[in-house]
Amino acid sequence: MAAVTRPDPGSGAGSDPATASFDGTPMPPEGWTHCRHCGDAIAGDCCAAGHPGFCCAGCEGAFRLVNGLGLDGYYARRCLDPETRPLKPETDADAIPDYAPHVTAMEDGTASLPLLVEGLHCAACVWLIERLLAMQPGVDHARVNMTTRRLTVRWIPQADQGDTAAPDQGARRVLDPVLRVGYRLVPFDPAALGRDTDRTERALLRAMAVSGFAAGNIMLFSVSVWFGTDMSPTTRDLMHWLSALIAVPAIAYGIRPFARSAVTALRAGRANMDVPITLAVLLAAGMSLWETARGGPHAYFDAAVMLLFFLLIGRYLDSRARGRARSAAEHLLALGGHAVTVVEAGGGTRTLRPEAVPVGATVLVAVGERVGVDGTVAQGISDLDGSLITGETVPARAGPGDRVFAGTLNLSAPLRVRVDAVGDGTLLAEIVRMMEAAEQGRARYVALADRVSRLYAPVVHALALAAFLGWWLAGGLPWQEALLIAAAVLIITCPCALALAVPVVQVIASGRLLREGTFLKTATALERLREADTVVFDKTGTLTLGTPTVQPGGPDAPADPWGWSPDDLRLGAALAASSRHPLARALAAARPGTPALVGVREHPGAGLSWAGPAGETVRLGSASFCKAPADTVAAGPELWLRHGSARPVRFRFRDPLRPDAAAVVTALRARGLAVELLSGDRPATVETVARAAGIETWQAGRSPADKVAHIQALAARGRRVLMVGDGLNDAPALAAAHVSASPASAVDVSQTAADLVFQGDRLAPLLSALGVARRADRLVKQNFALAFAYNAVTIPLALAGLVTPLIAAVAMSTSSLVVITNALRLTRGAPPRPAAAATPPAAPREAPA
Repeated sequence: MAAVTRPDPGSGAGSDPATASFDGTPMPPEGWTHCRHCGDAIAGDCCAAGHPGFCCAGCEGAFRLVNGLGLDGYYARRCLDPETRPLKPETDADAIPDYAPHVTAMEDGTASLPLLVEGLHCAACVWLIERLLAMQPGVDHARVNMTTRRLTVRWIPQADQGDTAAPDQGARRVLDPVLRVGYRLVPFDPAALGRDTDRTERALLRAMAVSGFAAGNIMLFSVSVWFGTDMSPTTRDLMHWLSALIAVPAIAYGIRPFARSAVTALRAGRANMDVPITLAVLLAAGMSLWETARGGPHAYFDAAVMLLFFLLIGRYLDSRARGRARSAAEHLLALGGHAVTVVEAGGGTRTLRPEAVPVGATVLVAVGERVGVDGTVAQGISDLDGSLITGETVPARAGPGDRVFAGTLNLSAPLRVRVDAVGDGTLLAEIVRMMEAAEQGRARYVALADRVSRLYAPVVHALALAAFLGWWLAGGLPWQEALLIAAAVLIITCPCALALAVPVVQVIASGRLLREGTFLKTATALERLREADTVVFDKTGTLTLGTPTVQPGGPDAPADPWGWSPDDLRLGAALAASSRHPLARALAAARPGTPALVGVREHPGAGLSWAGPAGETVRLGSASFCKAPADTVAAGPELWLRHGSARPVRFRFRDPLRPDAAAVVTALRARGLAVELLSGDRPATVETVARAAGIETWQAGRSPADKVAHIQALAARGRRVLMVGDGLNDAPALAAAHVSASPASAVDVSQTAADLVFQGDRLAPLLSALGVARRADRLVKQNFALAFAYNAVTIPLALAGLVTPLIAAVAMSTSSLVVITNALRLTRGAPPRPAAAATPPAAPREAPA
């Protein structure tokens, strides 16, 4: 039967087949005490009402449905969480939301609906929901994201199933089996993603505060006992009872996060690090209470509560890191979540949510507004900043017939856009899906401590049980004394050192990196960073500073027949001060303090013009706008200036490399790492940057999907990729990589998707992080060796009955101190600095797409 966290309803093994239920499962001799579907306790009147084995008729119907569809394997695989909504089917029809307003009609005739799943317990739930939906006629896509609880379902309306011409009419039919099983499906709300995480963090913070308060007060009583040389037994017992009065409620409150995890693991037939932690804390507290009740000289409340306090600190910090990583999808969705202005047939306008805009409608995009849909420009000419989507450094001109995408920023003039795709059909939504899929793949990575605990925990528990049974049954000791020996075994083998082996190194490594300007976000980032053997850089804002600057001109500049003079720069900066275009802002910044000219006119997608005092028009903009010769197009971004009929001059721009980019690339290659450049920019610009940075392998014009595909192709060849990027178009690749990094100047989405974020305008923090990761890995392995060596020495003594619980507690604390002291070695040593860059290759090659 099911391995559940709630009490197991029972398998019926060994019972009389004559009492078998409708599905052939024999009823246990004592009858079913817990519901076979949801796992809740069964009230006595349920069996009398004709629902034996179930708490209600709804659960019986759900059980029959799952078995009838041949999906009964769900009950053998699931692991129910007591803190999650039980799988009780909704009996109130009014409580089921109206899904029709949230259904999106797609171009291919299908209907799409994004939902959040309430009652999602484990991976078996994901399997069941996807299978139930896939069995419905017309459904061609059903995917559940375990991390965000997001369900996306897409179907073709079926006339023979009662669906009408409106695609939203099929939503209830498609979702009905999932609702009947007991899952609650609500329309997707990005804000709801973080609510559960916030609630968990608040609970951990409260438990940590209670444990810390209790630990501080119990320590006061313990110090009194330790140094009370003339203390009478009565006074000592009073101190122990006062400690117990504080410790027992604090432990009962603070142990819950670990106990829930431990019970869940045990019910699933496995052991994690929380199993021995929970047993050790509870047994130490229980034995202390026993010793206090019988007037014994030793109690260990201080050790138990202090251990719990430090473990809660680590659990809270881990939850914070996970919550930040989970919020990446929320930031992405927020970019496309702004209201859209729809132009009606009569010329009026109305505001709608992006997903509610019908395909084929016309929307108005004002200056400074982000496009909320994918579509085609119907009217207007403007410049669009698509750097978040494509990585292109220069805004692109958009006019009638040009495609635009959700998330791009309108810079110059209003546009009217005919809607081609909304909601889940947009390029932005595709980036979200790629990120979610990539995060799910990386979430399967198991921390080293958990991998070790799978073997460690069962051995420790078996030894303690063997000690108890051996001394009680074979040794002839009273069970109380045998239990004391077993307690000493568990206490002395309490995985404090093992539990601290990884966290203490992570905390010290995180602190060192933070002092060097690098923020470490995920619990397994150091392990994955140490394994990296390939570094893939984005270009704009990552290898480069992401800010265009004017290349030198005038007499000191390299020979350029169209070079500018200081007077040209002064005039160009005065015109550029009136524009929001990134290149115009860079030109204005080249002569700070230059006042803007009055009467400058902006021509969207072309440039600026100004009527000079002599009646001659001054133009600043594209080559065609300034009537420059056709054969003068530069490899990089440029602006032209023409004063009347005079010869035009050109301002060329470059995005400068980070100061140490070439040196860091050289240092990475010297450490044996392969280095590549992957960019959405133009080939000529990418090749120039690759040459300057000394990178031999590069690709240009890559879309977000192309970047993810390249990362996955490298992974398929056995490479462990460190992806470094800063734009929205890099976010899926950051999530797909084995480990990822992002500069602090990156967009929020990239920072939340990355495993570490580094400050400043240099790449040296990457070298420091790699060095710290490798040292941390060595220290973690040394800590594990010390912990196991300690156990190899002390466990035989404890099994032999030569160790009292007090000595066990002291030895346990000593092992923890040794582990912490060893980890502190990570604070020594200066961060590595990149050496001077070697001469870059003369001709970096473009990698095959």
